[in-house]
Amino acid sequence: MSKSDSIPIIDLFAGPGGLGEGFCRLESKGKPVFRIALSIEMEEHAHRTLTLRSFLRQYWSRGEDVPGEYYDYLRGSEKYPTLEALLGAFPREGTAARDEAWRATLGSEPSHTVSKRIGTALARFPRSKPWVLIGGPPCQAYSLVGRARMLGTLGRKFYEDHRHTLYTEYLRIIRAHAPSVFVMENVKGLLSSKLNDSLVLTQILRDLRAPKSGVQYDLVSLTGESRGLFDHSFDRLAADPSQFVVESERFGIPQRRHRIIIVGVRRDFALTLSGALSIPQQRNGFVKCASAIDDLPRLRSGLSKEADADDDWTRRVGEAASSRWLRQLLKGDQADVAAEVLRALGEICPPRQRRGQRYIDRPANPGFAHKWLCDARLGGVINHESRSHIAPDLHRYLYAAAFGRTRHKSPKIRDFPSALYPDHLNIYEAVESRMFNDRFRVQVAGEPATTVTAHIAKDGHYFIHPDPTQVRSLTVREAARLQTFPDNYFFEGPRTEQYRQVGNAVPPLLAHRIAGAVAAIIDPSQSVPE
Repeated sequence: MSKSDSIPIIDLFAGPGGLGEGFCRLESKGKPVFRIALSIEMEEHAHRTLTLRSFLRQYWSRGEDVPGEYYDYLRGSEKYPTLEALLGAFPREGTAARDEAWRATLGSEPSHTVSKRIGTALARFPRSKPWVLIGGPPCQAYSLVGRARMLGTLGRKFYEDHRHTLYTEYLRIIRAHAPSVFVMENVKGLLSSKLNDSLVLTQILRDLRAPKSGVQYDLVSLTGESRGLFDHSFDRLAADPSQFVVESERFGIPQRRHRIIIVGVRRDFALTLSGALSIPQQRNGFVKCASAIDDLPRLRSGLSKEADADDDWTRRVGEAASSRWLRQLLKGDQADVAAEVLRALGEICPPRQRRGQRYIDRPANPGFAHKWLCDARLGGVINHESRSHIAPDLHRYLYAAAFGRTRHKSPKIRDFPSALYPDHLNIYEAVESRMFNDRFRVQVAGEPATTVTAHIAKDGHYFIHPDPTQVRSLTVREAARLQTFPDNYFFEGPRTEQYRQVGNAVPPLLAHRIAGAVAAIIDPSQSVPE
């Protein structure tokens, strides 16, 4: 398929490419509606992930099968030990992938260099073609927890953090290039974030609405709250910006991820359009965590700072049967949880795949979104390796998973038997208050997962697997499943960096549904995917 048939996309702050993936997978009459002209990302490993995915899309965009060598690389073939080796074997597609995925730091890269690169990318498409700008500035400084930590311990560091103003780079590009449509994503904490005593989001909305003289955008909510396609009343938008919050679980994502998503449509481009704009909501209840990850191979956790053979792991976990904390459960009001712990201990056995690896030769069969997630040619599971944990944490994970299975919710720290309290200075403050009292959080099998965040790169305490017999935190692939990344989406870099990429991303399946709404703006004959 030629470039002239697709709508070009510029993807800023692209991360591993979740937002772009959703747009690129949208098809009409068997052909892709959108095509990435340029994606920009500063972090090395996320950029490598982007480049690999771009390589894959070179074939998809032409309606061709991806070469088997791609799958060889995912499986860790000695013939293609590095990404460079794979790209080098296919010079045409490798060069195109490198051109499409640009490693650059927006805000530091000279603005004229960025503008030239964007202009060159768009010049490959017909000049009359509408195009879409997507992405979201780094959002860590906007998060509620991040803001509290900075203000509470580091004083002015919050206000000096350059990430507060990176949205102005996004705005600068809108001013310079005036995209037909833009999609901006950020954290819900932005609703209450202030800078110099002013609400950050109010200023962002004002800037996005009128980025420069003569150019105006209508800002659109995707939640169906708008009465029509466009509402020209900025006062209404500013008075209730919560209408821009998209709750992912309502749109078929197995995760309670709530994010601000603002769609802007250039006013002169919008004058010919009419109708309502929304993305279809999930029918028949929310998608459960278990539906997303239960088919993946069972793994055991690793043991940190001591011997980690299967027998060592079994012995360490089995020590829970004679532990003081289990006796506390039996004597207290959690006999049901204790019974589940004992049941799980009776089934403890190192799985066949042990701790997993880069590639496990076992086909996947998720309980939802088969067409979206599965790739029969992959034949197995990638990025599925467990972490190591200290022995006391194994028991905390065992308890939390047993509690979740029995009580259908995650325990708070006050629910833990005191013998399992971590050795933290503020542990009793956490027990008595609501601050950080869920530092060990199990994902409940029968509910959507909690928000997968970049914090998963630091430890697994907030992302405990719901199966008590596996006694571990989620793997990168399990986190990617909750984020709806396709199973053939490989994350480059060390495991910590893989986790960070997944946690920072927009769920691709949600992005796919947003893409359907955007396509309907650009061409009303397009249908929004169900």
